Amino acid sequence: MTLKLSQIQDILNAKRNEFTAFSQETWQQLQQYRTMLAHLSPQGEADLLKQLKKQPRDVGARLLEPMDKAVNGVIPAKLTWQNREQSLAWVRDRLTGIKTFAVDGSQIYPGKDLSIPVALVQIGWFENPHLPLGGYEKDVRVDVMTPSDLKAGHSGEPVDRRVNMRRFQMETQRLVEYIKANDHAEDCLVFLDGSLVATFAEAFDAQSRQFYVDCLVELLQASETYRVPLVAYIDTSYAQDLSVMLKTLFQLPDSQTIHDALLLGKFMEWGDRTPLFQCQRSGILNDYSAHRNQIAFTYLKTTREGQPARLEMPIWMYEAALVDRVVDWVRGEVIIGSGYPYVIETADQTAVLQAEDRQTFYRILQDWAEQEDLDLRFSRKMVSKVRRR
Repeated sequence: MTLKLSQIQDILNAKRNEFTAFSQETWQQLQQYRTMLAHLSPQGEADLLKQLKKQPRDVGARLLEPMDKAVNGVIPAKLTWQNREQSLAWVRDRLTGIKTFAVDGSQIYPGKDLSIPVALVQIGWFENPHLPLGGYEKDVRVDVMTPSDLKAGHSGEPVDRRVNMRRFQMETQRLVEYIKANDHAEDCLVFLDGSLVATFAEAFDAQSRQFYVDCLVELLQASETYRVPLVAYIDTSYAQDLSVMLKTLFQLPDSQTIHDALLLGKFMEWGDRTPLFQCQRSGILNDYSAHRNQIAFTYLKTTREGQPARLEMPIWMYEAALVDRVVDWVRGEVIIGSGYPYVIETADQTAVLQAEDRQTFYRILQDWAEQEDLDLRFSRKMVSKVRRR
């Protein structure tokens, strides 16, 4: 049965005041926060640094770069072109000979179609050397997870989470492999699709939480040791590090709805970015040990409309004066990808498992089980599908 649109409309009309009140409160708070952004400018820099010195460790963010070019916390890029051909010429000037690399993953979760839990994880990667004659590397790597890998049968053990953890591990390990293979190659850029700060894992049990932290710390350490630039790209970020900093310094009202990208977006044109900040978020960063204070971030406007993306990187890149160059590489990837880094987009397309891949996997699994005389039973529905396809 389809949705009854009239009922939905009636409910929305009845609850209009609740939506209006929420929007008005958020808007009022947003104006207060945006007013304080004026302190993120050359005139307010000295006072900001003075106040930050008085704050405890978990203040949200601490300024790294000087704000001599910033207005309302934004450094203008002043990048405009008459047409796409001009923008691509700018990209060629910045990216020719620069290798960009990204990894993504996909999975087939255990289901009720099999008598025992089995999962498939696949990662795909893409390297683009940005050479005039073209050329690239694109490949995949797979793993089959057994009941032992999945810890099936353990009371309360979330099986799907084990699959997600294995995928994350394979993705970060492949990035580490690539970094090691490109030791001290400052003419390449490695992308992590997601955050270097594993706040998402705070809701998990202690063991799972530490697993994600260990994967990310290994990646951070590899980038620092082998001096290969690394950028974590978060297209839609709800991080509140700058918001927490402003709230703490200027006694602003607490708000769970105001996040950094929303706060900054109004003041940004395409290509603009914020100064670089050190991430001082409370919570899971306390588990990062020596890398607790080694993650920096900036916000970059990557589309004409909408909110900026968040870029995170190891602080060694700032210390090595690589930030401006690397951010230009990210801008170039975004131009090629029409609003999203082309290298990440292509890695995703390489890794993704389609419906037919699921059927192929089950057919291979069934044939192998019969050959090995294993008691692996499929549901009648699945057997029918496999035979038909």
